[in-house]
Amino acid sequence: MKKAMLTLAIGSAIFLAACGGGKTSTTEGTKTTTPNGETIAMKSCITCHGGELQGQGNAPKISDVGSRLSEKEILNVIENGKNAMPAGIVKDGDAEAVAKWLATQK
Repeated sequence: MKKAMLTLAIGSAIFLAACGGGKTSTTEGTKTTTPNGETIAMKSCITCHGGELQGQGNAPKISDVGSRLSEKEILNVIENGKNAMPAGIVKDGDAEAVAKWLATQK
């Protein structure tokens, strides 16, 4: 019984440690998480644009979108949609982080 409890405690500690480690910034004593544009894009965009953002179906290739559009233009497409892409799939700070990351993809 003691072995089982010890194993559970160690396993829980490892699991909880693995959940942390994200970038954080402090604003007036409040801890906030900085959005990771690449992570958000890979979760939100792959359904339509493909696993490597290479484009599929009606969704264009966006793995090199930074060579065609500025960060501001990319953010506009994310917020307002374009052609078959609906508006607002990613919102607010997450949209800004995705636009910033996609602008570096050339």
